[in-house]
Amino acid sequence: MPRRCALTGRHTQFGKNVSHSNRKSSRRFEPNLQSVTLLSEALRSSVSLRVSTRALRSVQKKGGIDAFLLAADDAKLPPEGLRLKRRIRRALGRARSSG
Repeated sequence: MPRRCALTGRHTQFGKNVSHSNRKSSRRFEPNLQSVTLLSEALRSSVSLRVSTRALRSVQKKGGIDAFLLAADDAKLPPEGLRLKRRIRRALGRARSSG
């Protein structure tokens, strides 16, 4: 399972540790991923995702997973986020047409 955020696409980055003597050794910068369950009002169910803490703060700021995904640009979302966004759009479309 790749270490990639399901909402923002943040993933492992690589760099170097540089010692005082200027020796360089490889290191990895891992995103702080958490397994969370977010409640989607449009889907009327909860969604389990592996999300970075930075993305989680953004979701809270936007007012929920639905608002975050609908405001996000499709080009910036990873495949998992796009699938969820399409499900939310379909659910909202059905709710408007029946109501």
